[in-house]
Amino acid sequence: MNIENLVQISETEWEIPTYIRADMRVPVRLFATRELLEQIINDKSLDQAVNAATLPGLVGHVIVMPDMHQGYGFPIGGVAATEYPKGVISPGAIGYDINCGVRLLASSIDVDSAGGDIDRLATLLYQYCPSGVGKEGTIKLNIKELDQVLRDGSRWALKNGYASAADLARTEESGSLDGADPAQVSERAKTRGREQIGSLGAGNHFIEVDVVDQIFYEEAANAMGLYQGCLVVQIHCGSRGLGHQVCTDYVQQFQNAVRKYGIDLPDRELVCAPMDSPEGKAYMAAMRAAANFAFANRQLLAHSARRAFEETFAPHTQLAPAPGL
Repeated sequence: MNIENLVQISETEWEIPTYIRADMRVPVRLFATRELLEQIINDKSLDQAVNAATLPGLVGHVIVMPDMHQGYGFPIGGVAATEYPKGVISPGAIGYDINCGVRLLASSIDVDSAGGDIDRLATLLYQYCPSGVGKEGTIKLNIKELDQVLRDGSRWALKNGYASAADLARTEESGSLDGADPAQVSERAKTRGREQIGSLGAGNHFIEVDVVDQIFYEEAANAMGLYQGCLVVQIHCGSRGLGHQVCTDYVQQFQNAVRKYGIDLPDRELVCAPMDSPEGKAYMAAMRAAANFAFANRQLLAHSARRAFEETFAPHTQLAPAPGL
């Protein structure tokens, strides 16, 4: 796949039409500049997008965002919808870090007044927010307690003193997906999650202290408690080893499902099952449980970041969740 196969719609919008390959069910729509596309073609992400367009039950287009890069079967930065209940669900398309996301916390500290305390803040953040491959988390849970996390997500954090009502109100889905079933999560996944909850992980995950350097939309900034020169915290992480194991388990299980339901795929990494099948329902319930783990994990890290801010800048500090983030 190369740029010449794409139909340019506008300066930043492109399409791969279905006539490119006979097995495509829907077109692929890309949002990127030509400069970005010249970088994108260096990996297999365009081919993966075309492969994704062959999945049964797709609605509309396969959409690919400007950050697209090669993933597991499905390109990172890709979005696709399948018709319920006959459309399919693919663990590889959803990904290994289920519900990976970013949390933004706004502080009442401006960068000028922070002065020489930044080094102490960094030290405390490093101390209270464990990071690294396989790093253990900040709390210890038994399996019964972990199951409560998997069912309730951030609601568990609220009940146990790690969150406020405002935190949940300002988190997507209020920090908890309905339909999660811990029974569909393997013991191996639970063991990994029990050891890692409250930790950041590695790779591109981060906790970052930033400064609001410039405001472009005053009304939104006011709504989120942001002002020029204030310190904010960004937390980027997901479901850690638990989510990775859930994806691993169901990718393996779905190898049989594609044969059982007669689904032909151009790439075995796109293994899938109908959403209304027993296999599809089991994965949906496990995936939602992993998403709830990620919600709780980010909330625990937000709680730890608040602790670091309070100990550094107390008593004149406040670290609040930006609405909707």
